[in-house]
Amino acid sequence: MAKVLEVNHLTKIYGDGDNEVKALDDVSFSIERGDVVLIVGSSGSGKSTLLNMIGLLDSPTNGEIFIDETNTTSLNDDQISSFRNKKLGFIFQFSNLLSDLSVLENILLPIQIAGTNSSSEKEARDLLKAVGLEDQVQKRANKISGGQAQRVAIARGLINKPSIVLADEPTGNLDSVTSQLIVDLMKSMAKKLNQTFVIVTHDRHHFGDVDKVITIKDGKAFEDEEHSTMEITV
Repeated sequence: MAKVLEVNHLTKIYGDGDNEVKALDDVSFSIERGDVVLIVGSSGSGKSTLLNMIGLLDSPTNGEIFIDETNTTSLNDDQISSFRNKKLGFIFQFSNLLSDLSVLENILLPIQIAGTNSSSEKEARDLLKAVGLEDQVQKRANKISGGQAQRVAIARGLINKPSIVLADEPTGNLDSVTSQLIVDLMKSMAKKLNQTFVIVTHDRHHFGDVDKVITIKDGKAFEDEEHSTMEITV
């Protein structure tokens, strides 16, 4: 299968001298298209830093990140913005919907930013149907439940047909029943669309079987949390 993401010897250092903090320490791994991958670890372990690096929201001190064979660490700021919008989708702990816009309008925002095609409204409606919200199209975002808002956020994350959807604690603000529904939805969309999901989570138990679990501990990466003595290599 094709590799959608390759992380090579990624290091991130904040500060210098006595104040130096190595948030990521020589992290390397790869992910295949269609994989559901969890990033887990204690608070301060470096998992959010890793997600920010993959999401091109921060730049590494050393190392490279390849997405669809493009070395993203060689892109300039304008190229990064364009690449991020085309290749990456985002889901956050809080859905971050714009409350004064409708459900449909929120999903279309990434398309409008990218200035892309006229068939986008049909695609947005198709995604709403896929996430079970076809009856909420015109409802204002502040009039739907937290679980519904997170389903809208998933649809919004998928609208540009990204190579990778990055999810940062997508169930962290939801009750356990709704959390499980969101997890099942993401796994279902991964299977139906051959969509890659990289998910930072504290709720490992909700996810069941996934393609890979990456544990971050003291800035280093290990392939699964049950066997954390085995460091990932490319």
